[in-house]
Order: sequence, then C-alpha cells, then structure tokens
Amino acid sequence: MGLTETLDEYFDVQEHGSSVRTELLAGLTTFLTMSYIVVVNPAILTAIPDVKPGIAIAGYSPGQVESMITVVTLLAAAVATFVMAVYANRPFGQAPGLGLNAFFAFTVVGALGVPWQTALAAVVVEGIVFILLTAVGAREYVIRLFPEPVKFAVGTGIGLFLAIIGLQAMGIVVDDAATLITLGAVAADPVAILSVFGLFLTFVLYARGVPGSILIGILGTSAVGWLLTTLGVVSPDAGLVAGSTTTTYDITPLAGAFVSGLGNVEAFSFALIVFTFFFVDFFDTAGTLVGVGQAGGFLDADGNLPDIDKPLMADAVGTTVGGMLGTSTVTTYIESAAGVEEGGRTGLTALVVSLLFLVSLAFVPVAAAIPQYASHIALVVIGVVMLGNVVDIDWSDVTNTIPAGMTILVMPFTYSIAYGIAAGIVSYPVVKAAAGESEDVRLGHWALAAAFVVYFFVRTSGVIQSQV
Repeated sequence: MGLTETLDEYFDVQEHGSSVRTELLAGLTTFLTMSYIVVVNPAILTAIPDVKPGIAIAGYSPGQVESMITVVTLLAAAVATFVMAVYANRPFGQAPGLGLNAFFAFTVVGALGVPWQTALAAVVVEGIVFILLTAVGAREYVIRLFPEPVKFAVGTGIGLFLAIIGLQAMGIVVDDAATLITLGAVAADPVAILSVFGLFLTFVLYARGVPGSILIGILGTSAVGWLLTTLGVVSPDAGLVAGSTTTTYDITPLAGAFVSGLGNVEAFSFALIVFTFFFVDFFDTAGTLVGVGQAGGFLDADGNLPDIDKPLMADAVGTTVGGMLGTSTVTTYIESAAGVEEGGRTGLTALVVSLLFLVSLAFVPVAAAIPQYASHIALVVIGVVMLGNVVDIDWSDVTNTIPAGMTILVMPFTYSIAYGIAAGIVSYPVVKAAAGESEDVRLGHWALAAAFVVYFFVRTSGVIQSQV
C-alpha cells in the first residue's frame, strides 16, 4: 500500500468526499492564511523596555527572547494541530490566539504586574481545567453558565482591543494629554506612512481573497522598509527596520518556566486570570468550530458539530503544551475556513498544517527581522474582521444591549479583556432583574457578578497594590 492509499485509509478521505490531493492543497491554504501568527505572537509577547510589557528574560536581548517565542509558537502550533489531525480528524488549524496573547502581555503582565512565569502557570492550569471539563462532558454546563450577550460581544471587544494596539504600534494613534488618544503625525512619520501603505495593501489582498494576504502584507511592508533604509531614502534611525535580528533556538529559559510561576500565586487574582483565559479560549474555540463546521457542511440538523468534544480536547491539549513550552493560550483558528473552502474535510488537512509549522522552524531568523509596526498590521486587519461578531447580538433587547455594549466598550477603554468580560457579567443579572426577567438569570450569574464586584473594588480602591 502506497503513501497516498495509507493516508486515504487512515483519515477516511474518500468517505468524507475529498481526495488526498485536495487535502494537501487545503492544508497549504490554511497554513498560509494563519501563518502570520508566527510573526505576530512573538512581537506581542516579547517585552521591550520602556515601550511595552511582556516576557523579558535576564541576560537575553528582546531580539533573542522574540526568537525563542517564535520557536515556541511553531512548536505549540505544530503539536496542537497534530492532535487535531490524528485524534479529532478535523481540518482545523491551531496556534496561540490573537487577543489572549494581548491579554497575557498587556493586562496580566503589564496592568496587573504579574510575573510572566505566573501568567504561563495560569495558561497551563486553564488548559488542564479545559481538558478535565471536556473529558467529563461538561461543555453544555459551561456554555449555559455565561450570559449569551456577553459571549457574542467578546469577539468584537477583542477586535477593538487588537486594533488599538496595532494602530499605536504603527504610529497612527498616539497618546494625547487632553483627549487621551489622537491621530499621530502620519504625514511626517516614516513608520506611520509605511504602516498606512502596508495596511491598505493587506486590506486589498484580503478583500480579493488572496491566500496568505496578511503574511504577504507583513513581509511586503518589511521589505519596503528595508529597501528605503538601504537606499538612503530614510535614515537608519527612522525605525523602518528591526532594531535587532539576533536569534536563538535555545528555548530552555522559557520551557518549564511555568513551574516557578506556580510558587508565586495569590489565589483570587490567579483564579481570575485562569477564568479569563478559559472563558475566551473556550467560547472562541467553540464558536470557531461551529463557524468553520458550517462552512464545511459538518453540522447536524440542530446546528451542532458532531463529536465536538474531540476538537475541543485537541485545543485543550494544545493550550496545556503551549503554556508548558512558554506561550499564551492556543486556540482553533477561524482561518481554517479557507482550507475548508478549498475542499479540506479531514485531519489530513490539519496534518499538512502541522508539518508546515515544523518546516517553518528553518525561517525563525526571518521572523525575528520583522519590525513591530509591520507585524501589527495583522492586529488591525483581524480586529476589523472580528467586528462582524456584533451581528449575532440582539440589539433590540435592552437586556442584551447593555451587557454586550459594556463588554465591547470596556475592553479597549480600560486596555483589558478581563475587565470587559467582567463588566458584561456584572451588568447582565442587574438589567435582567430590573426588566422583570429574573427567570433568565441563574444563581451562577449572580455569583459571578458578585465575585467581580468584589474584585473591581479590591483592584481599584487601593486596598492592595497592583501585583499578585
């Protein structure tokens, strides 16, 4: 039996109405559409002194840390997607998720002052909780526990949060003493000018459905910046090229760092961090699986994805392994829909994605050479796409509008995904009770709301310092 026949038989390719060739092409398509994360995830998670919070390792430059996270990103994505392929037999790609990596760096490590090792410990704990809940079939209970308008609003809130982070890195949005934020000196700043060019180039490619449009936009923008600097059109200190391209494949300072983080835990704050990681990961994954499943015709008559516990388990295992290696939460990518639209129907598509992530380890130095403004183009593009989630919210019902609106608004304005979710959860039972719809409120809703009220008080009253 040849390789083609073996793959066909193992993944039941023909029974799913596909072919090995179609699955291979679908896997390549999915990889191209989601491969931008290899550049973006390290850029978000790496700390830059006096610029942004994140992972900083004593004795290593930001460039070296970024290359470590690039290696870890590739390994975590490869492992998670491999489990999706051989265990769940679904054509879904996985990698560290946008939004949760921003929550990790800007909220947990930055705003809360939590050591990055402890943040990784929270990721690992969240992954283990996810595994246990999936193993015992508690998915439905967890889904019912959270208010529906909050679930639908999270994606849009994260989209706005990602967009403002990206626009800041690109020099398009800057801080202002009078208005907090304002438009930057775009026409006078080479970084902002090139960022605008790169952003619209990416939008054009994305709108035309070009596979890998985001990655092409990032690489193209970086190449133009390098060319302008090399030709002397702009000065080397204009910021169009990466400050350092020092790379390393040694991930030992990251791998296993979560263990030391477990020894520096304050119970309530740590639980909140784990809860937020879990909440966003669980519902983002569930929503993505259903959305991509619909595109592939996988859903049953009731709109459910059969055997959804298997891809959920793959996601949970990926998150746990990713946290142990040294990256934020792994999730299933909506970009998997591109491969499904190309005809991918089985885990063979995912296997191709997994192998391509491993092959990409040879190109870590390229990823390290991408400047921050170019990599953050992806945040704005994905942020804009995520705004489409608002259509799932019933805006005609004020008891949905208020918690959904609070979730969406509080995230970018407080620079915190967790605070946005908390604001929505607190407001939901209050407005439901006020509208005389107490029958829609569970005891769990009130318990979560009360816990968050206490947390907000503790965090903002000065009772404790901003650290865990």
